[in-house]
Amino acid sequence: MSAASPKDAAVENHPDAHELWKITLGELDEKMGVKILEESVERVVATMPVEGNRQSFGLLHGGASLAVGEAVGSWAAVIHASTMGKTAVGVDVSATHHRSAREGQVTITATPIHLGGTLTTHEVVITNEAGQRLCTMRITNLLMRRHK
Repeated sequence: MSAASPKDAAVENHPDAHELWKITLGELDEKMGVKILEESVERVVATMPVEGNRQSFGLLHGGASLAVGEAVGSWAAVIHASTMGKTAVGVDVSATHHRSAREGQVTITATPIHLGGTLTTHEVVITNEAGQRLCTMRITNLLMRRHK
């Protein structure tokens, strides 16, 4: 098998050479009631109900916030990676919980901080129905070749 020529590599890495990945909910996402509102390289937005995702004190579970935030941030990274024929895997996530919620639904928005060819970093913000910030996350994903 011969190595790809530089011209082949340029075509392979051209943004128009690959179809954008479309979000598919996983089992946990479905159990948490996640709904996708927007999906693009520039922004991924989803919602999730508080009901069904509360801890024993009746507040939105911090673990639920992390799970949904990591999912939305990773989806954003995979959409970017798909423009290069790659996929993404999470390598780091951190979160600060500012306030909680007892009811309603939360909105989760991922926007890029850095979109590279090897790494992406996204800010993920979770807000309540009044637009108040509940949680701020940062997720870094490693971009890799897709395994067939």
